[in-house]
Amino acid sequence: MVVVGAGFGGLFATKTLRRAPASVTLINGTTYHLFEPLLYQVATGILSEGEVALPIREIFRGHDNLDIKLGWVTDVDVAEKAVLVSAPDGRERRVPYDSLIVAAGASNSYFGNDGFAEHAPSLKNIDDALELRSRIFHAFEMAELEEDPAARQRWLTFILIGAGPTGVEMAGQIAELAHRALKGQYRHADLAKTRIILVDAADRVLPAFDPPMSRDALRQLSTMGVDVRLNTRVVDVDAEGVKMETADGTERVEGYTKIWAAGVAAPALGQRLAAATGAETDRASRIRVNPDLTIPGHPEIFVVGDMAASNLPGVAQVAMQGGRYAARVIKGRLAGRPLTKPFRYFDKGNMATISRFSAVANVGRLHFRGVLGWLMWLAVHLFYLIGFKNKVTTLMHWVVSFLGRGRPQRVATTQQINARNALTRPTPP
Repeated sequence: MVVVGAGFGGLFATKTLRRAPASVTLINGTTYHLFEPLLYQVATGILSEGEVALPIREIFRGHDNLDIKLGWVTDVDVAEKAVLVSAPDGRERRVPYDSLIVAAGASNSYFGNDGFAEHAPSLKNIDDALELRSRIFHAFEMAELEEDPAARQRWLTFILIGAGPTGVEMAGQIAELAHRALKGQYRHADLAKTRIILVDAADRVLPAFDPPMSRDALRQLSTMGVDVRLNTRVVDVDAEGVKMETADGTERVEGYTKIWAAGVAAPALGQRLAAATGAETDRASRIRVNPDLTIPGHPEIFVVGDMAASNLPGVAQVAMQGGRYAARVIKGRLAGRPLTKPFRYFDKGNMATISRFSAVANVGRLHFRGVLGWLMWLAVHLFYLIGFKNKVTTLMHWVVSFLGRGRPQRVATTQQINARNALTRPTPP
């Protein structure tokens, strides 16, 4: 059995296969599992990267039937039933499989405008979070040094593109930084003049939530001073600002710090797997799968999570449940009791924080907002966070940050800044 990816889908599939009477190989491009829902808290100085990224070998300690390999799956040889793996040293290896679970997640999408990435980083991995943390806190420091009022305002302007959960949560936390956590720490820069602009082409924030929750989120963001621009499309991004287009025309907003949270697409592996199997894909290059999450004509290959075009939301719970389901199907086959029921997703709801003591949550037909929604959000994320030590330290940092004003993870080292300026990170194949 080969599992590709150690995100939520791959993690829960591998856990379910622990006692399967078969050899399991887990292939991942990093040595850790990333708890992506809390990544924005790394970018805004609440948590350290170690609290949202637990080593895979530590998670699966004691899994005697598991072999873990570091590398990126670049292609699938369907005829020979093998995956091609590119290791960090550039060498390629072939790993054979009888059953294959592909849970490689999603990559960021700039909708064909890849040049935007240089000026508006996304938030998909630890490198992105540390990059954004450096940019955000560096902007406040540069505003303190700047003597020209116009240039100072550009440093104090933050533009977030995309009003889904990531954009809303980042906007809320930057507002918290400017108006509460960093208040009184700067002598020359008036942080009360900080502008936070949230832009989206949709007609409401959090479009995946029920409309009443979207309205509550918009109201709270406006109360915090966030300038929300809906029905607004970003048409250009450069070092000094963003050009936006509405039904009334175009507008340019000057600001040095831009964050992209607008969209995702399937990774390149999805296209290669589709070509190898003859599977159909949707507009985002996600693979159309059968009701049992297998590729048509290839019952040995499962696609779960963000790579599957299954008309389900791209959230962690879909990947978790899909990974478990695929593993159970494989275990049933091994036991001679094939599972014939199709995959059914149990929707546990959506949650998003806006600021401390304020969140929105849909749980079935129930809507929660404000402090109650925020407490539910804390409890759910703490429950699913991997590792007891991580739970404890995360809870402690939440107490410091939410009950006090601390941001314990504000460090951006010279090494990080030099690396950012001198190097271009390699893109996984």
